[in-house]
Amino acid sequence: MDGIILLQMILAGIGGAVLYTLIGIAPGTDETAVLAPVTIALALAGVSPFVIVTFFMSAIVAKKLTDSIPVAVAGIPGGVMAAPMVEHAMVLKAHGLPDVSIRKMASGSVIGTLVSIPVSFVIANIILKYADVISEYAGLIFFLGAVFLALMSQNKLLSLLIILPFAILIQGLRHLYWGLEIVPEDTTIFVSFFLGITIGPIVITLFDLLNKDARKRLPKLGKKEILIRKQERVKGFPNPFRILTRKESSSAAIGSVIGSLTFFLTPVGMTVFIGELLTRHIKDPIKRASRAISTMDALTNATYISGTLIPLIAIGLPLSPMAIGPAAGLFNAPPVFTPEHNIHHILSMNEIMFATIIGAVIALFITFFVTIKYSNEICAFVFKYIPHEALIGLFAGLVVMLAYMDGSWLNIFGTFLIALVAGFLFRNGVNYGVMFMVLYAAPWILSKF
Repeated sequence: MDGIILLQMILAGIGGAVLYTLIGIAPGTDETAVLAPVTIALALAGVSPFVIVTFFMSAIVAKKLTDSIPVAVAGIPGGVMAAPMVEHAMVLKAHGLPDVSIRKMASGSVIGTLVSIPVSFVIANIILKYADVISEYAGLIFFLGAVFLALMSQNKLLSLLIILPFAILIQGLRHLYWGLEIVPEDTTIFVSFFLGITIGPIVITLFDLLNKDARKRLPKLGKKEILIRKQERVKGFPNPFRILTRKESSSAAIGSVIGSLTFFLTPVGMTVFIGELLTRHIKDPIKRASRAISTMDALTNATYISGTLIPLIAIGLPLSPMAIGPAAGLFNAPPVFTPEHNIHHILSMNEIMFATIIGAVIALFITFFVTIKYSNEICAFVFKYIPHEALIGLFAGLVVMLAYMDGSWLNIFGTFLIALVAGFLFRNGVNYGVMFMVLYAAPWILSKF
């Protein structure tokens, strides 16, 4: 391997770890919204696939390590996947143990990473022999995936009914652009539509603010004071296997294996189900909360890593909730990456493994150390100086830029139309995954009419 590429990989790993350590702590940061645009932008900028994979793995490990910190400190999830841990973290906080909660969750994340990476490569190697068959029926698989996720959505009927109309909207906009010669007919608008779905809730909320009556109905809240308890310093480099008890480590490892095996299912659902299944028999509230948060944090890391690596290595198609969401840029960032030519086709399994290990190791060393040693200080800094609104504005601006690059000025409005529809559907109980699956399946669905 070229020494310059290796240096770039190391720098990308460090950059991803530092950046997403801070972003992970910021409350309410959605994984897809903060990871997908950056990954896609790197791909479109012509960055080496080695560097992209390293950056992404470092970023996802760092974000999953830190998004539970605001849960322990203030009961506010740093991301969607941290939400299931709020109840258990509050039990520990009520007993004056928020620092213990942080250490348990971070240690669980480390175990989830260490277990899921080798397990993912084993599973991917098994699936690899069936890759051609799976790829042949990709359109049908995406459609069935949309139906499956619709049945798991909060609003099942609406989720099923919108599959065809949403596909028509997507393909209709594409045909409009082709007809107006905004883009060539051999070009498929994808990136901006994908990002439009991710920012849907933000866009529809902003449009709500244009309504005077809606603004009046908004709750008026004062300043929220968050007291951060001084934590006991940990000497030397922290060891996750000493922070966790033997039973907590075992439960985290078992959860990580199960999470990796079920990579194609919803990560949030599996985290809640497996986490509660492995801990509900414990009577002592503190012991149960400690075991639950360490197990759940391990599960979140495992589901995210396996949901990225297994489809990427074995198939080259985003056939998991993680792959169609935060990791979408590894599979499809036209014209650089397409379903027929992406990182799966460019890098070998050993090369993906190498980049993954570098990114994960860098993030574990930097972020785990920082989380255990200085979580309170970093949390206070982020809460005080990095407003959530600024992060949203940053990534929304990136979406606008990518929409313009995808299909000129008209596509900015097309992307916001997608965002409005997606935001409305999400607000009414339609799972993100349904819309992402329809985005991939739209050409196949409309070809049947």
